Order: sequence, then C-alpha cells, then structure tokens
Amino acid sequence: MSEQLTIGELAERSGVATSALRYYEERGLIRAERNSSGHRRFARPVIRRVAFVVFAQKVGLTLEEIGEELSKLPDDRVPRRADWAKLSQRWSARIDERIAELERLKSGLTDCIGCGCLSLTRCRLANPGDVAARFGPGPAVWNGGGG
Repeated sequence: MSEQLTIGELAERSGVATSALRYYEERGLIRAERNSSGHRRFARPVIRRVAFVVFAQKVGLTLEEIGEELSKLPDDRVPRRADWAKLSQRWSARIDERIAELERLKSGLTDCIGCGCLSLTRCRLANPGDVAARFGPGPAVWNGGGG
C-alpha cells in the first residue's frame, strides 16, 4: 500500500470531490507534494484532515475556523487521537447551539407554514404588523432576533 495518494484516490477514499480537495489545498487546509511530473501526491494521513474538514463544516464551522483549528495540530508528527479529541471538545457548545436552532426551526415549520398564509408581512401569529422588519432582512424570527 502506497504512502502517497493521488488526488483521485484521496477523493475516492474521502468521498470529497477533487475540485473541493483542490480548494482545500488552495485554502491551506490540506497539503500536497508534487511528483516529478507535477502531479499532486497526498500523504495518507491527509484522509483524516479531510474527514475533519467535512465534519467541522457539518458542525457549522467556517473554513477560516477550520483552518485555525487545523493549525493547532502538530507539524512534526501525525496527529494522534488525543490531538483530535482536544480540537473536537471545544465544539460541544457549538453543537448544542445548532441542535437548539434546528429544534426552533422544526417547531416553526409547523406553526408558520402550517397556517397557510406564508407571509411574514401579514402573519398575525409570528409577525403581527411586520414587527420583525426592525431586526433586518432574512428570517429574523427564526434567527432569534424577534418573535
């Protein structure tokens, strides 16, 4: 088994498109070496970094935040389970916030869409008199700004 992966092999193994892998490399989230013909070759541990990026995005971290987190990993060795655990434990509150947001959205679907009007400017339930307008554009009630 080769210690170096082509971009196609990394894409197949990680389930991430080659275009996304190139973008992650461009953003400094993963690193590739070039062989004599200029093709990318990735060290096998990059698979874990890609998995981390995918998971962190699902948690709601931005690519900038993901880059900051990845910069905390050791450069002199392959990250160990304890290294990954240290990074992920910081996300507990973030995950709880995301769960609460999804619960709010779930209950809002029934209340708002269920009434049938589909208009926050006329809705007498969640937004009488369009009071949510003062909170700015977008779904202010569901974003926690009003209601």
